[in-house]
Amino acid sequence: MLPTIRQLQYLKLLAEHGAFGKAAEAAHVTQPTLSAGIQELEKILGAPVVDRARSGVILTTVGEAALARAHVILNEADELVQAARFAGQPLTGRFRLGVIPTVAPFLLPKALPLLRARFPKLRLFLREDLTQRLIAGLKAGHLDAALIALPFDMAGLSYAHVSDDELMAALPSDHPLAAELETPAAALEGEDLILLEDGHCLRDHALAACRLRAPKANDGEELFAATSLPTLVQMVGSGLGVTLLPAMAVEAGLTDGASVAVRPLKAEHPNREIVVAWRAGSSRAAEGRLLAETLRDA
Repeated sequence: MLPTIRQLQYLKLLAEHGAFGKAAEAAHVTQPTLSAGIQELEKILGAPVVDRARSGVILTTVGEAALARAHVILNEADELVQAARFAGQPLTGRFRLGVIPTVAPFLLPKALPLLRARFPKLRLFLREDLTQRLIAGLKAGHLDAALIALPFDMAGLSYAHVSDDELMAALPSDHPLAAELETPAAALEGEDLILLEDGHCLRDHALAACRLRAPKANDGEELFAATSLPTLVQMVGSGLGVTLLPAMAVEAGLTDGASVAVRPLKAEHPNREIVVAWRAGSSRAAEGRLLAETLRDA
């Protein structure tokens, strides 16, 4: 005998709410019904999935492992229903899209009106997060697709090209290199290079484009790091150092009004590739490609 979808839903709700009563209310069933479903699940698995205590419900090791698989199964089941409901109608109904923060504010304002015009029945749910967490969400079935930048480890994923985004040098406006038409990557080696904090893929792309390592102080700590591109621009404009910015951000006006000079970067591969990614074998693959095609037109 195998666990049912309903039993897995009970386990998921129990983990979310931490109590049988609240989980039963969320499932729209009585507490005895939900409790019986959990007990049946434990019989099927041959081990307890929860510890019942006065302070609430705590998942056992078996319960945690079952929950991780339950998330995948429930999301796949939901995807099956969505695909069947809107068969032959691509990008109709709910579509969960993740977007990295170094792309979202610069591409989406142009893309969303076009998506609404082409696919009026699309219900787009957006999540902005770092690449690593978006990919984890894709693989767990929490997202249908993600708009990210390559290079990145894409094992288990498929993707469609959207655009190549050039990386450009950003310097204080009175910096000697600002007088040049372009900035050689090697010229940045002796500069205070300011980057986004660890976890942002743009940080790795910038270092790879210049073949540099993040500068460190004598105690091994990084000299400067920013949490967002606007903060990065303000730091450069204040004379704290230099950085690399994506062309799409510059074109969207990121550096307007700042004391920053932006110059093309003279390097072997001064760009990142923007793609729409989805789980390999996903039933939403055709929609992922259609989404990439629409974003290319934005």
